[in-house]
Amino acid sequence: MIRVLIADDHPIVREGLRTFLDLQDDIEVVGEAANGAEAVALVESLAPDVLLLDLKMPVLDGLGALSALAAAGGSPAPDRSQGPEAPGCGGGTRVLVLTSVSDRGDVVPAMRAGAAGFLYKDVDPPALVHAIRAVHGGQVLLAPEAASAVLTSPPPGGPGGGAVEAARRGEEWPVAPLTDREREVLALIALGRSNREIARELTVAEKTVKTHVSNVLMKLGVQDRTQAALYAVRYGLA
Repeated sequence: MIRVLIADDHPIVREGLRTFLDLQDDIEVVGEAANGAEAVALVESLAPDVLLLDLKMPVLDGLGALSALAAAGGSPAPDRSQGPEAPGCGGGTRVLVLTSVSDRGDVVPAMRAGAAGFLYKDVDPPALVHAIRAVHGGQVLLAPEAASAVLTSPPPGGPGGGAVEAARRGEEWPVAPLTDREREVLALIALGRSNREIARELTVAEKTVKTHVSNVLMKLGVQDRTQAALYAVRYGLA
């Protein structure tokens, strides 16, 4: 049974979500929060498997709640002291952002803060159920618009501050056991580069890039380029 906590400041939204989710055989709504502060407190007391989190709430907004959960050890925000986890893996409550806010600038901060998924409230109900199951199962799931925001987000620290430059300088930073070239390819995937563009930038054959991409996906345990990009964004590797 997947235990779900709903955090949204609109009672009608919480009621609608509870009514629908309670119809699922494998999902149980264990609580509701009207703001981010309540959500943080209920995560601590109820230890739900999945938190459905709105971003725009009073008292403490969604990003603030994610930060508080990470500080308290209650969210899947990465512990870099032991090196990064694979996307969506690790202990604690999985946070699935469910918001009506269309600001693309909120996506990357939410994912870096530890969210395991990002959806908008116009999502089809069956897709929401699928997302809850997927996030609970350790996957990373993004709405198409959110995935696009991740792929087109600027690298942290501005130009020259990402993994490609770090690799070229020979600097060490926590990442899955990738070769230096695979790390460069991962960083370029996160910047939205195609295989042809990566081949041109690294001065290698496109066939070689395809091999590197396949190895990156396999080593990170992710299914596609979007999840690989999210990995790079979450751990500041792009």
